[in-house]
Amino acid sequence: MKTYTGKTLEDAVLAACEDLGVSESELTYIEHTKKVGIFSKKVAIDVFELTDIIRYAEDYVLGVTDALGIESTLKTRLDDDIIRITIDSTHNPILIGKNGKTLQALNELTKIAVSNHFHRRFRILLDINGYKDNKYGKLRHIARKCAYEVQKTKTTYTFEPMPADERRAIHNACGGISHIKTESVGEGNHRQVKIIYIK
Repeated sequence: MKTYTGKTLEDAVLAACEDLGVSESELTYIEHTKKVGIFSKKVAIDVFELTDIIRYAEDYVLGVTDALGIESTLKTRLDDDIIRITIDSTHNPILIGKNGKTLQALNELTKIAVSNHFHRRFRILLDINGYKDNKYGKLRHIARKCAYEVQKTKTTYTFEPMPADERRAIHNACGGISHIKTESVGEGNHRQVKIIYIK
């Protein structure tokens, strides 16, 4: 973490961008004021690197599992701007929950905590013992099977509501199939994927 100051927020951001050689959109910072002398203050920003963000996310996950009395270890990697955290614990089934609901809730809480702290959205994906990878594999298989059925019948198929990462797996699986397009519809937790026939 580095701190930069200026008379205004724009000055502090500009100083950080020039020093680090990045654009403002690439900067992750938290704004605060810094006392200079007895009566004057300057605007200051704490600029964070990706390692700071990853560490914060890991600490949050470990804090939750510790509060549940579950010992766990983490392995983290960055993959296409997605922070992927794999959890291995003494109680993996409990952390996964029925149909992955507990894991999904922990994933959402981690994203919200990181976004609120750094005032910026990050793509974070939690997995436990390959659960998500297995689920993506099953979803891709089902999606291709449904897409070929839609090709034959020309009737749209709609999946049950699912999280964004699972919808993405379906979109990717159907991407190269002729006369087929996929579309996400609905709002919030009710978003679904449709497989649609196109001429």
